[in-house]
Amino acid sequence: MKRLAILGSTGSIGQNALAVVSEHPQEFQVVGLAAGKNVAVLAEQVRMVRPELVSVQDEASARELKALLTGQPPAEILVGDEGAVAVASAPEADLVVSAMVGAVGLRPTLAAVEAGKIVALANKETLVAAGSLVMSAVAANGSSLIPVDSEHSAIFQALQGQPREALRRLWLTASGGPFRTWPLDKLARAPPAQALKHPNWAMGAKITIDSATMMNKALEVIEASVLFGLPVSQIEVFIHPQSIIHSLVEFVDGSVLAQLGWPDMRLPIAYALTYPRRLPLNSEPLDLGKVAQLTFERPDFERFPSLRLGYEAAKAGGTMPAVLNAANEVAVAAFLAGSLSFPGIPRVVKKTMAAHAARPLESLAQVLAVNDWAREQAQALIDRGA
Repeated sequence: MKRLAILGSTGSIGQNALAVVSEHPQEFQVVGLAAGKNVAVLAEQVRMVRPELVSVQDEASARELKALLTGQPPAEILVGDEGAVAVASAPEADLVVSAMVGAVGLRPTLAAVEAGKIVALANKETLVAAGSLVMSAVAANGSSLIPVDSEHSAIFQALQGQPREALRRLWLTASGGPFRTWPLDKLARAPPAQALKHPNWAMGAKITIDSATMMNKALEVIEASVLFGLPVSQIEVFIHPQSIIHSLVEFVDGSVLAQLGWPDMRLPIAYALTYPRRLPLNSEPLDLGKVAQLTFERPDFERFPSLRLGYEAAKAGGTMPAVLNAANEVAVAAFLAGSLSFPGIPRVVKKTMAAHAARPLESLAQVLAVNDWAREQAQALIDRGA
């Protein structure tokens, strides 16, 4: 039985991970859960899996959780970043699902790596902001990273049994989001409610907006470069509206391997939890006759400037990807709050990047300081009406 700690348990990835656990209770024991402020959902999860450790964002959430769990078996309730780090590095855990959204997941994920855990990685921001630091820690501590994002899981699966020197190029696929065919002049008036209507995937608000801007793909290009050791010049993005092919790998002989499946996050999560085994899942088999056709198109950087910014940040390297990510998080929050237009998201990110001179990555403290600076810079731009 594998013992799990789940960071971001109340989010989309966390809930899907627990759905896999509930389908195969003989395979897993959940020993720790870390969440933010969604205490009602967390309380139900605690009742379901009875973890030894639970972490929430703040003291008010801890008090609320204790009240909801009156009469239930006691769990140790921790608070804040330190609580999430404690869950991530709990000695009882064999594998840590890193599914916290944004840079807030960096410290707990690195703590899991430094504790030598297997990390099922869904928090792409960790590798975007601090890729070389994390990969060095993986090597130094005998840890391992198994990607959970459907695109990186697809690549990971296609590479099994293949020598890395045979790898030529990676192709990441993207749905194109809800605005793929909108007139460009209409995007300036795109409301959050429309941006949150993803055509294929059910995800949290932040990543759904990232899908609409294609910033999610920008972050995934950087993550893929770190995970699979390729320069971004060998990583391409294609829009694939059906979301059936999750990514492709091209080898030096011209052969291309692809991983296909319905857009269901339980599949890559289950693969990460039991790798190299595969679990049977109660999921709909892929019916290519039902799909009928698979189409592809190159992304338009005028429509999706965030994707271009991702390539630029990756080429600048060092601290620039952390700036890209932090500025985007602030800009997305402002868009969801109604204080920034949809095109304003990449505009704020671009201006924040322009104000930063990239430096080589040296330490976690440096990354966190750059993250704070970029957030303040982006917010100042928004406040000034950028």
